[in-house]
Amino acid sequence: MQAVGVVVEYNPFHNGHLYHLQQAKEASQATVVIAVMSGQFLQRGEPAIVDKWTRTQMALLNGADIVFELPFHYSTAQAKDFAKGAVTLLDAACCHDVAFGTEDGDIAPFYNTWHLLKQDQVRFNQFIQQQIKTGVSYPKAMQYAFSQLTGNENTPYADLTQPNNILGFEYIKAAQPLAIRPIAIQRIAAHYHDTSFHHQTIASATAIRHAMQQNMDITPMLPSTSQQLLQQFIRQQASFMDWEKLYPFLRFSLLQLSLTQLQHFADVTEGIEYALKRYAKTCHSFAEFITALKSKRYTRTRLQRMLTQILLGVTKEERHYQEPTYLRLLGMTTHGQQYIKQFKKQFTLPLISRVGATTNTQLQLDCKATDIYSLGLKQALTPDYKRTPIRL
Repeated sequence: MQAVGVVVEYNPFHNGHLYHLQQAKEASQATVVIAVMSGQFLQRGEPAIVDKWTRTQMALLNGADIVFELPFHYSTAQAKDFAKGAVTLLDAACCHDVAFGTEDGDIAPFYNTWHLLKQDQVRFNQFIQQQIKTGVSYPKAMQYAFSQLTGNENTPYADLTQPNNILGFEYIKAAQPLAIRPIAIQRIAAHYHDTSFHHQTIASATAIRHAMQQNMDITPMLPSTSQQLLQQFIRQQASFMDWEKLYPFLRFSLLQLSLTQLQHFADVTEGIEYALKRYAKTCHSFAEFITALKSKRYTRTRLQRMLTQILLGVTKEERHYQEPTYLRLLGMTTHGQQYIKQFKKQFTLPLISRVGATTNTQLQLDCKATDIYSLGLKQALTPDYKRTPIRL
């Protein structure tokens, strides 16, 4: 048996994801697909619209054989740490390949970019810092720095203005010291930030979520199993999860904590705590609050990541990035179970299927994320320490 790995959020699982899984398996000639999936909170600093167990079922019913959870520290981090955590887990689970989506499916520009920045990392960082001092956001500063290094060269480089390409580049970097091969899969019909439908059956998760908010028909964009699981979630919870449902709890924390206490939370920098306190007093919805906070320097994603850390009480000290320390199994098919049985002794990290009473701080935070996520639900989720992996 040979495994290909994918790094996913499935928010929700749609036809584009189905295509990606099929292409990953075909390109790698793998017999098993292992997904490392974000838990209750995602890379853009927001709660998933449905919980991680529902999304695990979506994955297993549509081609994934094993789903491991990407720990909270990595799932809500910038691209570099998000990618490093995920690729490390796939390597620990004996994956031969990691397949990721790109805008054009060509992997050569990513390697060209990696070699360029490896040779000139110091100047690249200097350009970034120069731009940040002028008040621009980090993504725009990185885009400027990259343009200064490449100039008018004819060598093809990865377009690092595209979110999926940024992640792809970080997967390439993370894979270099490991025995895992990156594979690029071309995305079809939809871009990461698309908010409208341009194809009959393929749309980005962003566009699908936007359509759901507008009560538009999304059924052509999803496998039937995803549709059924979303409907099941709605029957239980009445509505999908979003920041608005958690804002009262965040607002309470911001009003309760002192400025000094706020300074200690991960991602809180440059005096932003003053604005957090000020707008928490006057903004009665999350939409109003995030709009008031946004600026050239503080993008919505950067702010949401920061607010997620505050909501879960993660300090700068606690959010010191270490290597992942476990493989948390969320679910598996019969085929996936056979793979685990065959390769478990070769895994380089311990496999956790039942949490129990753990002293592992990364795992404790994953459990806490479920507890906090549940605060915004009509029916609370079963605590993580009582859950066992889904088997299909």
